[in-house]
Amino acid sequence: MPAPFLDAAIFPIHVSAGSPGGPDWPAEIVQLASGREERNSAWSTPLRSYDAKYGVRTPAELYEVLSLYHAAMGRLSGFRFLDWTDYRSAAPHQAPTATDQQLGIGDGATTTFQLAKRYSFAGAHHDRRITRPFGTILVAVDDVPQGAGFSVDGTTGTVTFDAAPANGAVLTWGGQFHVPVRFDCKLDQISLRTAAIGDIPSIFLKELRE
Repeated sequence: MPAPFLDAAIFPIHVSAGSPGGPDWPAEIVQLASGREERNSAWSTPLRSYDAKYGVRTPAELYEVLSLYHAAMGRLSGFRFLDWTDYRSAAPHQAPTATDQQLGIGDGATTTFQLAKRYSFAGAHHDRRITRPFGTILVAVDDVPQGAGFSVDGTTGTVTFDAAPANGAVLTWGGQFHVPVRFDCKLDQISLRTAAIGDIPSIFLKELRE
């Protein structure tokens, strides 16, 4: 039986705002006798990790984290996390628009498309699957914003059109999204109660591959 995901649970955003972390793309690196390297990764996409201890500034915030830890049964259940460094279809400081990211190309038959965000640099790119959108998701067909005619599944990141977009139609989207995570640590309540704010144990979070 798959572990539960608490889709209505969002890690306290005022704590996540001060939590460092980000993507990790592990690689196996072997240095040869010549000094050259052989590098390989078994992953096609990274996983993100965070440490929430640095965002906890008051005892009340610490208690919020502890409450979520109990509700999630420790490491068992997943929940949503707002990564303030990367939570929009464009850069975090830019308001989303309906043409930020490509959603797909219509073929006259397909009605469901997966949200994804592309990261590009110097001609290289990586496509990230978005599974936990929130708020208003904007959609455009051939650069024309659509006010209706589609629905968004906030638990999978799929967009379903009422009618299949025409063959060759360019579909784009913009909006905001959470990262699905779980706790990746034990929370020693005695240590948490006795530690001064700013000197509490690490509160590790790990992204869930979905």
